[in-house]
Amino acid sequence: MNEEDCAIRFDGVSKSFGQRAVLRDISFAVRAGTAYVLLGRSGTGKSVTLKLICGLLKPDSGSIGVGGKDITRLDSTELTPIRKRMGFLFQSAALFDSISVGENVAFPLRRHTDTPDKKIRERAQSVLETLGLGKEYNSMPSNLSGGMRKRAGLARALALEPSILLVDEPSAGLDPLTSSEIDDLLVAVKKNNKATLVVVTHNIPSARVIADRMAFLDDGRILAEGTAEELGCSEHSLVRDFMKSRQGG
Repeated sequence: MNEEDCAIRFDGVSKSFGQRAVLRDISFAVRAGTAYVLLGRSGTGKSVTLKLICGLLKPDSGSIGVGGKDITRLDSTELTPIRKRMGFLFQSAALFDSISVGENVAFPLRRHTDTPDKKIRERAQSVLETLGLGKEYNSMPSNLSGGMRKRAGLARALALEPSILLVDEPSAGLDPLTSSEIDDLLVAVKKNNKATLVVVTHNIPSARVIADRMAFLDDGRILAEGTAEELGCSEHSLVRDFMKSRQGG
């Protein structure tokens, strides 16, 4: 893959916490404008990988390229413009309960830009409308259903029009119908915004809808990588069994 086509690249990345090795010399590349899904049982380093991509954690060894820059060599000030190009949808949506839904979406715009208040509110309203929450600007997060909270979290993640969207367990706590709606929204974001997605999920039907490519992590290593069909035919029985499940652990 040419560097200009590559949005994210891990080369020999390892990460430990104390004596526990979470990632062991992993390497992969994510093509710009595609969705890359990380699969695996709980505690295999999937969420840690997301935190490494956005610079919240530093690897013990190896390099991480984002947009052609090795972010492991950057300090927090140098990381800021790169992080502005990223959106992060947390498993719990992580909304601020003390401010309205619209102000949650407006928050990154107020924090990272000098955009006038009127324009910020218009942008927040526009993103909410795109995600079917146009009437919820003044609602408080505590009054939203789980699916609506997830949509609001996605709206906030999209406020700065990121080129990279990192998503942690988009189906967590949602019923199958709502989960399917979130999947469709993520696919639409990739298509309409030409965004690169890295998604952590246990939900195999969801992964099949979202992913262009998948990687299966086990014991800190990538056990298999490829399309859903390729993982379903993997030489590793653990990967094959995981791909047959609905909730892979």
